[in-house]
Amino acid sequence: MSTKLNEFENATVGASVGTVEVLCLQSFNYAKNMIQQGQPISLDPRKMYRGVGANCVNMGSCTMIQFAVGGSLKKMVTGGDAKRQLKPHEEMGCGIVAGVVSALVGSPLELIMIQQQRKGGSTLETLKNISTPGTFMRGFVGAAVREGLWTCGYLSIPPIVRRTLMENYPETFDSQQKARVPAALLGGLFACYLTHPFDTVKTCMQGDIERKTFGSFTETSKALYKESGFPAFYRGATFRYGRMVCAVALMDYLQAMIGPLLYPAKFA
Repeated sequence: MSTKLNEFENATVGASVGTVEVLCLQSFNYAKNMIQQGQPISLDPRKMYRGVGANCVNMGSCTMIQFAVGGSLKKMVTGGDAKRQLKPHEEMGCGIVAGVVSALVGSPLELIMIQQQRKGGSTLETLKNISTPGTFMRGFVGAAVREGLWTCGYLSIPPIVRRTLMENYPETFDSQQKARVPAALLGGLFACYLTHPFDTVKTCMQGDIERKTFGSFTETSKALYKESGFPAFYRGATFRYGRMVCAVALMDYLQAMIGPLLYPAKFA
């Protein structure tokens, strides 16, 4: 999200970045979801990419919202001064708020994807199954916390780390590309391990819309802890961290590339 672009332009860049990320890394997401729910992993690409349409809409729209809301918040904080650099707490605060807002759209779309991964079927069939008020926003609390910290991890942490490394160690990190690797590793670590317990609870709730095993957010948390203690909340974390490191690096690179590509006059 750039202070040089308006809300619509930031949204366009965000939608493009989110869609590319899903198409490249859907297999990581599939494996993570299956492990969290105690289901077997298939290496059949047709199963791995079940629900990819809903996930593309999910990531495209969520990233679009995150870029648009985050960009607007940054402009408010800086007073529209594109030359002013945000302080670390300002950068992180903008990312967290943008992520929470995006969960309003992302949570129902992830519910569709997870139901398709579990049961197959078309998007329309899945929509019919989840269209009751008590089911449609199932897992929202977990999604909101996760998206807030995830957005902070990929939009806020990398710029802070890159800037710090290039300012303090200019001989080692003399370009954006060199600083991007440690920035992605730290951003991915932050985004994954702080948010994973919330993601696990959300995934289990959305995979069990019949509420046979998992009820409310609190009941699901208790059931997971009773099942195998604290480690239960970190099921699938390896796949998620792998995806997040790749995603943070990819999205950090894409947002820096796509913005000037689509709107060169704004970066002249």
